[in-house]
Amino acid sequence: MATKSKKSKTTKNRIPVPGLSGVFIVKTNRGFKLELRSMLGMGRVIFGRLINVSERTIAGIETDPTKEVKLQRNYLEVKRLCDSLSEVVEPSCLGSWFNTPNEAFNQFKPIEVIERGEIDRLWEMFYRLRSGMPG
Repeated sequence: MATKSKKSKTTKNRIPVPGLSGVFIVKTNRGFKLELRSMLGMGRVIFGRLINVSERTIAGIETDPTKEVKLQRNYLEVKRLCDSLSEVVEPSCLGSWFNTPNEAFNQFKPIEVIERGEIDRLWEMFYRLRSGMPG
């Protein structure tokens, strides 16, 4: 029952970004943030690295969501990955997980793996975690 009210509260604060299907802004104590950035607890610079856009682009969207459209593809791919990873990892841990060196990726941080264009490695790791296959 607590999950339902938490979800309702989150849904109530979600504002769709016009022209960016599946992208939402949420109201926080400090203004508006992209929903995924808020969930991961990341600053604009780190989040920008994760979805391959500038800090300025993120600031522009959070200030005036009608201006920018560049982030949709990368944003939605990372959002899908986060939603999937949330099935096997506590969602509140994902933000720090993306920015922590990982033995499975030769001590690269998952964010660095994404920056190198190798997000498929993260999807493969998710598949192995979900299916229980050894690494």
